[in-house]
Amino acid sequence: MLAGKRILLIIAGGIAAYKSLDLIRRLKERGASVVPVLTKAGAEFVTPLSVAALAAEKVYTDLFDLTDEAEMGHIQLSRSADLIVVAPATADLMARLAGGMANDLATTLLLATDTPVLMAPAMNVRMWDHPATQRNLAILTGDGVGFVGPNEGDMACGEYGPGRMAEPLEIVDAVAAALAAGPLAGKRILVTSGPTHEPIDPVRYIANRSSGAQGSALAEALMALGAEVAFVTGPANTPPPQGVELHRVETAAEMAAKVAALLPVDAAVFAAAVADWRVASAVSSKIKKDKGRLPVLEFAENADILATTAQLAANRPGLVVGFAAETDDVIANATAKRARKGCDWIVANDVRPETGIMGGSENAVTLITADGAEEWPRMRKSDVAARLAARIAEALA
Repeated sequence: MLAGKRILLIIAGGIAAYKSLDLIRRLKERGASVVPVLTKAGAEFVTPLSVAALAAEKVYTDLFDLTDEAEMGHIQLSRSADLIVVAPATADLMARLAGGMANDLATTLLLATDTPVLMAPAMNVRMWDHPATQRNLAILTGDGVGFVGPNEGDMACGEYGPGRMAEPLEIVDAVAAALAAGPLAGKRILVTSGPTHEPIDPVRYIANRSSGAQGSALAEALMALGAEVAFVTGPANTPPPQGVELHRVETAAEMAAKVAALLPVDAAVFAAAVADWRVASAVSSKIKKDKGRLPVLEFAENADILATTAQLAANRPGLVVGFAAETDDVIANATAKRARKGCDWIVANDVRPETGIMGGSENAVTLITADGAEEWPRMRKSDVAARLAARIAEALA
């Protein structure tokens, strides 16, 4: 998928530099050529020899190597690639680039280029959360720099939180998306997926049978067309696709808050099967079985994420798409839902148990728009996703 693409890979100093060796291998497996630039600090973690052996290319390290300047020059080197990838991108390198500094080969290349840049940050959680790093992130994002990660997890320093560099395959998918010349290039789309779990007590919850398969397939299809996808998922059985901006939630309230925080976006697709109700008084201790007496659960209504987003006066996405899982009068109920919620489209499907759709690998949907109902044949969920993504691209063109 990356055949013929030339990637300039800048490896900065950090323990995550070891992942960059695998990243080189993964990029080359997909047909890309990788030209490595190793910073002085990066060379403290991985050797130029190992980088060169994997890339099968010369490793560039020194801004003042006159032979390289005569042969290519840092200007030509910076502009000869299809994409510049910085992995790991340290807090220091981000700060220097945000400040317009060019005091080594890596920052000079980044300042001298008109090639797209993709950064994979890696640093201690406190460094990532520091206001200075967040300011630099905002500056770089505003300058058009793309980002993948960081992920949450255990740190080499023993702490836990956001700051782990994205895994090599996640970065590969982000590279593919950055290089995609698809109709959704430059568009940011929010996708919700999976069920929500509404707690009864610490060990029990209310949920539904959604696997998250349709939402994951749709996120992949949108990325394949060049979109940047913010993926908000409940605890689904289907793993999230590689390359998305991943946001995990559990409850409907958490999903509603995360969706609101991610706006504005160009389009929002609400494929999640959000619980309509929650237990009004979930308890912090396990409810004990009391023979002859049944617990009484009082319910409260969850916020309507689709309707809230579709009816926003400000920051409303240009296209709002909802899903309607119905068991009776599918088209009539979905049409009424579209009008009631105020969304642009509704993707309706029949989820009676005999259809095998809820939690299955196939789907049969009807697309409800202002122009009426368009029934699609039963097909794999990946094919439904590709068809819907293509329609979204047309609408956003």
